[in-house]
Amino acid sequence: MNVFAFTLIPVAAMTVGAAATTLRRPGPQLTSAIQHFAAGVVFAAAAGEILPDLKHDGAQIPVLIGGLAGIAVMLLVKHLGAKAKGNTGFVAVIGTDILIDGLVLGIGFAAGARQGLLLTLALTLEVLFLGVTVAISLGSGGLSRGRVIASTFAMGLLLPLGALAGGPIASLPPAIVTGFFAFGLIALLYLVTEELLVEAHETEETPLITAMFFLGFLALLLIEEAL
Repeated sequence: MNVFAFTLIPVAAMTVGAAATTLRRPGPQLTSAIQHFAAGVVFAAAAGEILPDLKHDGAQIPVLIGGLAGIAVMLLVKHLGAKAKGNTGFVAVIGTDILIDGLVLGIGFAAGARQGLLLTLALTLEVLFLGVTVAISLGSGGLSRGRVIASTFAMGLLLPLGALAGGPIASLPPAIVTGFFAFGLIALLYLVTEELLVEAHETEETPLITAMFFLGFLALLLIEEAL
């Protein structure tokens, strides 16, 4: 399987999201619904594809070390995001986020084709929204439509770069692989709880918008059963 080709799917989604935003900016209600749905999909990927690989006898230490490393990195990303000023700082934080997403995707493909495909779907929805967010931020800074799209595409390429770094992990000892899975699990949960849902809750919710989270969760479960 050409893993690199699959990593280009989220890159394309992010670029399309940015291009669509430069043409017509989505309203807050639609944006919140997309965020809820994407959060549900990513949460299902974390629970269904990453968590089961951590349930091994004698793996407590690797899980603890990998999990603590994930917490430290995510808190650092959050700290940098809070201190970031202007578009440069914002883009740097989002770029770090995407690079970590790519690492998680590479680990997923190292575990198996099905896991990699499901994580590709989950992260495609996530970075689609990130493309919208980046386009809004860069557009408000005065960049032209072409430069906004080109900048978003260049940022999206960090995802396959991270995936290429995550691929060789499969050849490492099982304990180290387990630690990386724990790191990836924390990273995905951070994306759901501290990014997608936090942003989504800034808009007044309706029952339908709230239900989108659970619909996203169910959608990935049904796709997993189909595969």
